[in-house]
Amino acid sequence: MRAITDRVTQYLDYLIKNSTPDEPLWNIEKIRKGKKSGWNYIDGCMIKAVLELHDITGNKEYLEFADAFIDHKVREDGSIEGYSVDELNLDNINAGKTLFDLWEKTGRDKYRRAIDVVYSQIGKMPRTAEGSFWHKNIYPDQVWLDGLYMSQPFYMEYETRFNGCAGYDDIFRQFELTEKNMKDGRTGLYYHAYDSSRRAFWCDRVTGLSNNFWLRALGWFSMAMLDTLMVTDPSYKNGEPCERLKKQFTDLMEAMLRYQDPSGMWHQVVNLGGIPENYLETSGSAIMAYTFLKGARAGLLPESFAEYGRKAYEGICDKYLTADEKGIHLGGICLVAGLGGKTNRPGTFDYYMSEPVVWDDAKGVGPFLMAHGEMIRAFSTDSNSSSAL
Repeated sequence: MRAITDRVTQYLDYLIKNSTPDEPLWNIEKIRKGKKSGWNYIDGCMIKAVLELHDITGNKEYLEFADAFIDHKVREDGSIEGYSVDELNLDNINAGKTLFDLWEKTGRDKYRRAIDVVYSQIGKMPRTAEGSFWHKNIYPDQVWLDGLYMSQPFYMEYETRFNGCAGYDDIFRQFELTEKNMKDGRTGLYYHAYDSSRRAFWCDRVTGLSNNFWLRALGWFSMAMLDTLMVTDPSYKNGEPCERLKKQFTDLMEAMLRYQDPSGMWHQVVNLGGIPENYLETSGSAIMAYTFLKGARAGLLPESFAEYGRKAYEGICDKYLTADEKGIHLGGICLVAGLGGKTNRPGTFDYYMSEPVVWDDAKGVGPFLMAHGEMIRAFSTDSNSSSAL
């Protein structure tokens, strides 16, 4: 474990030293487009990981970097450069989770004001007739698993800290609707997206569901449940809503175990690992490593589940964490995947295979660092863990 920890520390140090708030090395989408990085979930995921590693290691440089990165984007009145509430995009809420940590750690009042700015989007989000948030305003009536991760942990933390749990029923209800509408009874997995209107070209006209089980979407949804539970008051309504969400989380974790590859990782399309084109994908596997490890540590999963997370983490290190004369890199990361939009993404198996696979993108690096932090917590003194890449 020590050798891997040293290697990952070197990797993170390299990313930090060569990144600025406008041009972070890990935002491959912006780099490819030649655009400045604004307020987005990708950077939010990475900075959240850096803050978690600060908590675990006590390394002040991590906090200083995270503070400087977010400080650059947040103005004194709480408004945020590159962020528009009225875009009504759930992805934009995710980075708001960093504000809670930074407000506590630095005492900067502007972070508290920015939390309220991000929270104001919650009240404006359009919803399906059943009550679920649309993923984005440009995708009417569509619920994507990704969106639960982007919005619900922030929403729950705000309600717990500042709003007397007033929104709890709404949050629990949205998870219940996701289970009702998007869970496959045979596999126990959840489809990537659901169109309640049944109008999108990519959906089944009867069920409204997309066609496949995309790994990273399932990962984001797993994190959504875990991270929401971590900031919930467990005594609410005698704990019954928490227990229901905990069961929903545990059921999905058990279903995912049936598809874990002997390497420890999972395939890009989770249930079709036998197809040669289907590859072991890093970002979703890293998310699952994190959820298994943290879920077990928090008592939301059986303690034995930590070993599945450990196996996933070490599988990623063995296959995709590499070192050469140019430095250390994390590969095997699907750059992006979605449904519809300007490129008419159909959600077919071939579509998920066609999206670019890249190195060092934060959609993989961020969850990998979160899983690394959980590995430090669980196994840093275990001499039997992996000792080399």
